[in-house]
Amino acid sequence: MAMEMRQQMKMTQQLVMTPQLQQAIKLLQMTRIELQDVVLQELEENPILEELPEVEELRETESLLEATEVELPDDSLVSLDSFKEVEAGEETLRDWDSYLDGYNYTSGEQSGDEDDKVSFENLLTRKGSLFDHLHWQLQMGKHTEEELKVGEEIIGNIDDEGYFRSSVAEISEVCQVSEPFAEMMLHRIQEFDPSGVGASNLQECLLIQARSLGMAGSLVESILLRNMTELENHNYKQIARLLKVEIEQILAAVKVILGFDPKPGRLYSSDDAYYISPDIFVHKVGDDYVVMLNEEGLPNLRLSPYYMEARAGGGMDAKTEEYVGDKMRAAQWLIKSIQQRQRTIFRVAKSIVKFQREFLESGVEGLRPLVLRDVAEDIGMHESTISRVTTNKYMQTPQGLFELKYFFNSGLSTSDGDSVSSESVKNRIKEMIDKEDPAKPLSDQKISEMLSDATVNIARRTVTKYREMMRIGSSSERRRHF
Repeated sequence: MAMEMRQQMKMTQQLVMTPQLQQAIKLLQMTRIELQDVVLQELEENPILEELPEVEELRETESLLEATEVELPDDSLVSLDSFKEVEAGEETLRDWDSYLDGYNYTSGEQSGDEDDKVSFENLLTRKGSLFDHLHWQLQMGKHTEEELKVGEEIIGNIDDEGYFRSSVAEISEVCQVSEPFAEMMLHRIQEFDPSGVGASNLQECLLIQARSLGMAGSLVESILLRNMTELENHNYKQIARLLKVEIEQILAAVKVILGFDPKPGRLYSSDDAYYISPDIFVHKVGDDYVVMLNEEGLPNLRLSPYYMEARAGGGMDAKTEEYVGDKMRAAQWLIKSIQQRQRTIFRVAKSIVKFQREFLESGVEGLRPLVLRDVAEDIGMHESTISRVTTNKYMQTPQGLFELKYFFNSGLSTSDGDSVSSESVKNRIKEMIDKEDPAKPLSDQKISEMLSDATVNIARRTVTKYREMMRIGSSSERRRHF
């Protein structure tokens, strides 16, 4: 058969992870302090972006409230629901109103007396470990006991940088399961946050991150699969020759790869204590709970009117016009990304408050079982987005300061057909141990029986697991003879 070369047009759909979309995802999982640093850096580097002066800020807010017929409550707590939804197109982004699209607006100052302010002692926290973060996600999924057992074994073999330091064969042998089953659980954990966790080497780590962003079959994946050596040596011309594509396309793909994290677990590697400021405040107003975003320290941004007028006047040369246009698009995208981040955090927080109202009323005893899927379905988002939003975000409630992850926990059945959260069961176990006779401490079996008498069906091994998670010793270790 004769071979011939010919051109052919083909239409395909492909998800491309643009730098702007990468920025939006990164902003979503940043802490408030990290977001403030990014905004301040952009204000220094982008002349089109500027902070709205306080006088204009107040005037814009008043006009917005008049336009949307919003009445402020007595305590000046403003909910997102109070504002009108505005489309953030290219033209509307030029106005401050578009920045308030879904935005919970408050001034930088918090109202109230000095006595109402949160003390710094209540803001002291410790960063959770990577093991805790992965174990939490495993518990939040719907898994069988065998899957949980294998998953915990895999997570226990992931180091602080996020790499899997065992093998499927070893996991299979330890857990007495087939290798395909162990490999299936490993792939499932590799879908957890942070993206790239559970890989055996750098190449697999980067491939996981690329595929999680929908880049399967893309140039990025091809480079990672076939040209890791050239990539590590920065030999981009050789990659272009081997893959038979233009060097500009290789450089664009490499730019995307450089945005990946080669050590996805390092975010959780520090054990240092640090002070945090809550991202969300929850206040009780009458019989309702009002959710308010913490905007303190976050500048209100707008596009510079000076450059907007200069560009509209048409007096710029082509090079200046291109520069101003690029900076304007970057500023618009940053404003829109921050806006989307705040809206998403608010929606997740509001959903959590709806599900955990009993906790806000009565404390840990009222904490109900809740998984990521419940909130995801409630607000119409993906579970991975909820996981990103709840990482390193904190909520100040009438019951104290809590990470958003705290409100997600598995459930245990009761004899009357209801279910209780694992966190409230842990609290009961701790209370029992605190009240026990030091000379005759309670065994795990006895605690299990006492909980069963209180309608909570829990096995002895589960009591042991919860006790160890709270770093409480066994009955023999707790026994005191004097």
